[in-house]
Amino acid sequence: MRFEPVGLEGAWSLPHDPVEDPRGFFARVWDRAGFHDRGLTADLAQCSLSYNRQIRTIRGLHYQAAPAEEAKLVRCIRGAVYDVLLDLRPRSPTYTRWIARELTADNRLALYVPAGVAHGYQTLSDDAELLYLISAPYVAELARGVRWNDPAFSIVWPLPAGVMSERDQRYADFQR
Repeated sequence: MRFEPVGLEGAWSLPHDPVEDPRGFFARVWDRAGFHDRGLTADLAQCSLSYNRQIRTIRGLHYQAAPAEEAKLVRCIRGAVYDVLLDLRPRSPTYTRWIARELTADNRLALYVPAGVAHGYQTLSDDAELLYLISAPYVAELARGVRWNDPAFSIVWPLPAGVMSERDQRYADFQR
């Protein structure tokens, strides 16, 4: 597995390294030792799937508060999304910075989202699916979020906003 830094402290891009032959390819998409070697959370508590019917759908930006903070490995397995990570860790050198990557079923790129970093995305295709490997169980009362268009961050989205949940639309402005 390859780990490439993406510009947020502790966040990584994980392009796959396929071994190809006439049948197709085989690639490792999870390697506990590779995560441990970099000091990353390698515990798996849950695996989740997110399906989105329509292009321009926005989900997020979500995270869990302590003591249930969660790291995630996110991969698009169908369609395409514009995936955003936002650093909300006050002690991080990249606090309040965001990065974005296009994740597609074709590029097979994955993103490692450290605990304390909010995650969200906008679908770039109909019928987009994301697979999440998550380090901590979901705890509803510790679920938090940041509004997709919060002026504190000026996140640039590639398309006009489409379908999103009421909860994601109503997050208050971020306060430092």
